[in-house]
Amino acid sequence: MTPVSVTPAKIVRTGATFDVRDHGARGDGIALDSPAINAAILAAEAAGGGMVILPPGRYLSFSLRLKNRVTLVIEDGATLVAAEKGQLGAYDLPEERGPQLYQDFGHSHWHNSLIWAEHAEDIAIIGKGRINGAGLTRNGPGTPWSRQAGERPLSMAAMPAADIGKLERNRAAMQGMGNKAIALAHCKRVKLDGFSIFKGGHFALLASEIDGLDITNLDIDTNRDGLDLDCVRNARVERCRVNTPNDDAIVLKTSLGLGRRSSCEDIAIRDCQVSGFDLGTMLDGTRQRTQELSPDRDRVTGRIKLGTESNGDFRRIRIANCRFERSRGLAFETVDGGVIEDVLAENIEMAEVTTAPLFLRLGARLRGPEGTTTGAMRNIEVRGLKATGIDPRFAAILAGLPDHPIECVQLRDIDLSFRGGTSEPVPASPLELADAYPEPSMFGPTPAWGFWARHVTGLEVKGLRLNRDGNDPRPPVLLDDAQVARVEDAQYWPGEV
Repeated sequence: MTPVSVTPAKIVRTGATFDVRDHGARGDGIALDSPAINAAILAAEAAGGGMVILPPGRYLSFSLRLKNRVTLVIEDGATLVAAEKGQLGAYDLPEERGPQLYQDFGHSHWHNSLIWAEHAEDIAIIGKGRINGAGLTRNGPGTPWSRQAGERPLSMAAMPAADIGKLERNRAAMQGMGNKAIALAHCKRVKLDGFSIFKGGHFALLASEIDGLDITNLDIDTNRDGLDLDCVRNARVERCRVNTPNDDAIVLKTSLGLGRRSSCEDIAIRDCQVSGFDLGTMLDGTRQRTQELSPDRDRVTGRIKLGTESNGDFRRIRIANCRFERSRGLAFETVDGGVIEDVLAENIEMAEVTTAPLFLRLGARLRGPEGTTTGAMRNIEVRGLKATGIDPRFAAILAGLPDHPIECVQLRDIDLSFRGGTSEPVPASPLELADAYPEPSMFGPTPAWGFWARHVTGLEVKGLRLNRDGNDPRPPVLLDDAQVARVEDAQYWPGEV
């Protein structure tokens, strides 16, 4: 497997510092401080770069526009608070970029955010303070794609239109509202370190076409997506804790949000924790479990994922030494024509898995321009994955298509422990559902309780241990149109293949 080579972003700074209070910021949580903070950012840019300091206090703010060679420092005891649209003002308007046919509103705009930068270099947000997205919205319009196939998970099929409307507000309602804590587009050499985010809106971070992204030591406890890296290259995410009961925690994507096909390449995710505890209870340490379902009506989310947006390719991705707790499992999904290849996940621990512990899906939603064809998934290695408390309905799943199998998957030292019993009917042969939105629940309870592979070639398994509480009429393992190169050291309890 081709090794991942990530060079941490090196931020160029001058010695100049700019205290936002010198530009009129009050930090009292009442006065609007974004004009003063933006003035300090412009002063730092004019000086050739510098550090804009938010000392301890509460800074009420609309959109902040980060500029070249500027570092925003949110000091310990400082909170940047997202204001609500109203008497004090509004957020920058979403860019007018023409019809955005193949991804939703949130993926298509950056300026309507609490902090945003576009075409900027050598920028950073650091410090031990907090971003509080109190005035941000998690909602926005869906895609106007005409086919409307695979737009929503099948778990939402019975949801009333009124409930969907609450989640997907129309474009007019979004004018002047902020729906991201941090949004970056077309930037080079970016560092994010040390701070926390509470209630980040649709995205705590949306990073689109960034070259050189360094994310370390963040604590994120948010009401929708956590860290979304869309068409990002040369990036690392390390020592971050991300709690997202309603959506994905750390996710790589390759959408058409910036109007062209691009890729995710050379990305390392290491020593991170993802979870689906009740909102806010990771940050306060109580780790509560009241919420059972995400808005898609599957169980809480909080996972690491590649996809669903997958128009471009994913290459040389490494995920290592990460822990999942009360969350869906590890998911690699390409359904819009992209290729996923040379991916390594190692030393992964999971506890209380809310769907499948491992989900590889090659599908054919094909949400893209005319001529978009089915992609590929190949050269995937998962080694040292241990999961306990897994939802008994869902095995680990590898699911390609009859004429587009997943290729060359190596599984090493996989130890999966499932909770007992499922009362739901199990289909003998699940439908292919080529154009459906990819989720482990899409097939219903899986026809095997431990490991199910369909339409896979070059599968190698060494050291597979499956355990469940009580008996189950399903087999522990089912290989369906799977060309297996090797299976060694496999143990199942109870039952044998």
